[in-house]
Amino acid sequence: MSDTVRWGILATGGMAERFTTDLLTLDGAEVVAVASRTEASARAFADRFGIPRAYGGWDGLFADEDVDVVYVATPHHAHREAAGRALAAGRAVLCEKALTLNAREAEELVTLSRDRGLFLMEAMWMYCNPLIRRLVELVRGGVIGEVRTVQADFGLAGPFPADHRLRDPAVGGGALLDLGVYPVSFAQLLLGEPDTVHAHALLSPEGVDLNTGMLLGWSDSGASALLSCSLDADTPLTASVTGSRGRIDLPRGFFFPEHLTLHRDGHEPEVITAPEDPHSLRHEAAEVVRCLRAGLTESPLVPLDGSLAVMRTLDAVRDRIGVRYPQEAVPAPRGASDDGSGLTRV
Repeated sequence: MSDTVRWGILATGGMAERFTTDLLTLDGAEVVAVASRTEASARAFADRFGIPRAYGGWDGLFADEDVDVVYVATPHHAHREAAGRALAAGRAVLCEKALTLNAREAEELVTLSRDRGLFLMEAMWMYCNPLIRRLVELVRGGVIGEVRTVQADFGLAGPFPADHRLRDPAVGGGALLDLGVYPVSFAQLLLGEPDTVHAHALLSPEGVDLNTGMLLGWSDSGASALLSCSLDADTPLTASVTGSRGRIDLPRGFFFPEHLTLHRDGHEPEVITAPEDPHSLRHEAAEVVRCLRAGLTESPLVPLDGSLAVMRTLDAVRDRIGVRYPQEAVPAPRGASDDGSGLTRV
């Protein structure tokens, strides 16, 4: 790996725009190509960001020998195929969260990356945020004692029309995969995979969750997490971690906090501010660059086993609330063949 890590951007939507904007501020990173399903969209994106090559279709990007790592910013339902094909072509991958539609697809991607010795990371940028990393240090250092409860929520007011992607089951719509992945990932960052999962939801006429409440439990420690996500309500977007000797509160926008407040028994509250721009996606991009330069195939900040554990919890929540995506009901066709990406094709 050279000093400069060369990126290819897959998709040209809002997340791709935001990520590319921040990526271009990072030393040692260069964006050399972009791909979209249409050449016009790819070309417009390339012109906007000064990217040398634009591909109308995915294959050109995957075959581009100048691309070291592909950032996958497609909707959830396409993550498995896009990331799988990129890995099959020998490219490292940073894939937006939720990693896939379900744990089975996530396990396939992780197996593929490990079998081929290629880097794969879920774009859980919250885990790379400097202040979230400081929070983890405080909790693991026992500053607030044994963790007893975690609370977190992520809700948007909406309303979203019936034809919006967030209400489309075919593309993994619903509050859970877009928003709920943050509270669940936050809780599991601190406590690991839960032993018990309870959930309740309001479903849309299309069959996706509009409002979901989750109660997760950990048998060994007795800890619990009360989490929620919504496409139907502007929730506080806050989080807190309460221990046996104190509490840490995160303000609105807990996944990119500007500060945290540490409450310890017998002490005045202490406000710890973010050391640098908390809203930037460059922290996760910097982690990818660091890992690739070090020859790592996964990030210690966003480990693949952790992403798999989160996907299992999201599956369990969907099982409790009765949400199933159309793709999950379709068995692999007879006579299907493997193209090297781990995908079955007719």
